[in-house]
Amino acid sequence: MDGQPHSDIIDQIRDIPIYRTSVEQGYFPILEKPEIARGFPENWMTPRLARALEAGEAEFVLSTGTNHARMQIIRPPYFLLKSYYRLWSEHPDIAETWHQGCRRISLTTVLATEHVARVNAKKRDGAPEAVPALGDRRLDERTVYLNLRLDPALWDRADVERMLGEIRAERNAHPLGWYHLDCSGYHLAHLVRKALAWGLWDDFPPPASVITAYEYTPANVREYLERHLGCPVVDLFGSTELGYLYYSDRGGRYHPYLDRMSLELIPVAPGSGIHHLIVTSVRNPHMPLIRYRSGDCVRTVDGSADPTRVSRFCGRVKELLPTPNGPVAQGDVDGCVTAGSPDVFLYQLHASGQEGVRLLYTTFDRRPLALSESEATAKLIGELTGLPCETEYRTHIPVGASGKHTWLVTES
Repeated sequence: MDGQPHSDIIDQIRDIPIYRTSVEQGYFPILEKPEIARGFPENWMTPRLARALEAGEAEFVLSTGTNHARMQIIRPPYFLLKSYYRLWSEHPDIAETWHQGCRRISLTTVLATEHVARVNAKKRDGAPEAVPALGDRRLDERTVYLNLRLDPALWDRADVERMLGEIRAERNAHPLGWYHLDCSGYHLAHLVRKALAWGLWDDFPPPASVITAYEYTPANVREYLERHLGCPVVDLFGSTELGYLYYSDRGGRYHPYLDRMSLELIPVAPGSGIHHLIVTSVRNPHMPLIRYRSGDCVRTVDGSADPTRVSRFCGRVKELLPTPNGPVAQGDVDGCVTAGSPDVFLYQLHASGQEGVRLLYTTFDRRPLALSESEATAKLIGELTGLPCETEYRTHIPVGASGKHTWLVTES
């Protein structure tokens, strides 16, 4: 039966309480996030897991909660980090920077920085500092986190000079002067833009490689980074509970990375080319996920449900916009924005039911679009959604409470 786990997978999970009924019935329904949390952790507890927790081979952690409600999970220590490191070490375009011992500098949400500071404070039985020093932001001997502010648009010159100084210090520790930059595309674009605007570009040593791995990176942002940094910019797709599932090459094409995993794609609506991502994974031995709905949506090169033909990760299912033309995802709107103008940086779509949509946007050069580009963008979004669209230039679009950019706002 399509999507059902093979016998070798069933043998690995048959003693886990959450799956007992499915094993007995011979059918595994799609596993939703609320079901994972219901009765947690007893619904996952086995004698083997209890021993692993006692021995420190498994630990309780929370998912980031930046794209959905925070979910408690059980996993081996440094599960996501090890998944990242393994993929980096094997990636055809940037593996050399791993094997050359490049340090990893991470520029993403302040929540990530604060998490590392809390972990380090806990190790020394103390409380994290209000403004953690560089040493308190070091995850391991290879990775350090930079960001200390919620909204990167509000970084001031002192913030940028501090971060550039920390980048140079990490770069100078490498015999070849190389470093690896791990980021949210938005955050790195803000840093590049501010360094250029404030005459600090000569203080920004170019990275040897860049990975975007935290949220959807719009095509305009990716092109901006590639143009200014002059090195491979590759994308990783994954999650706290799963590790990494896909990587892009330097040309933007996605490739599966399905170590002890299998995938199903299910249309989000009849006839839609947007698909739910359904994952079966035993990569995490303490919390194997069988037919788990990740909450992400994808498109394939031909509209089929073939996971090997994924061409775009187009956002979160919960952020699909219902329109007269069917569900619309972030990636679909991004295609319109990119086609309308390469100068749009941040954007946010405000939807008012069937009344229409309004696209707020900022630009890389801090100037409104030309009328022709603004009208072209509105026309493309109107054709995509079947709704009238207006565009509105803004100097600032604040980030969400998670530190990630909110691209869709539904107004009552």
